[in-house]
Amino acid sequence: MYFVYILQCSDNSYYTGVTRNVEKRVYEHQEGLIKSSYTHSRRSVKLVYTEGSSKSLDAIEREKQIKGWSRKKKEALISGNFSNLEKLSKRKKK
Repeated sequence: MYFVYILQCSDNSYYTGVTRNVEKRVYEHQEGLIKSSYTHSRRSVKLVYTEGSSKSLDAIEREKQIKGWSRKKKEALISGNFSNLEKLSKRKKK
């Protein structure tokens, strides 16, 4: 199983990633084990969302999709507000 996860960082920003082991990966972020990681200078982190996928490519595509979303859209996903998520997904008319 592969997991897409979202962390909330100490500066209130969000980090989205993919892993096979959420607990281990969150620990790595929290402890700053990867110095080049976005989260290294933004610790402490809090796990706020996960979703599973049986295929790695599907999880990677979902990660890319979520990374491209606005903060409001990510927050709607995190809170489970799917009606708001749908509204935020609609394109504005020019």
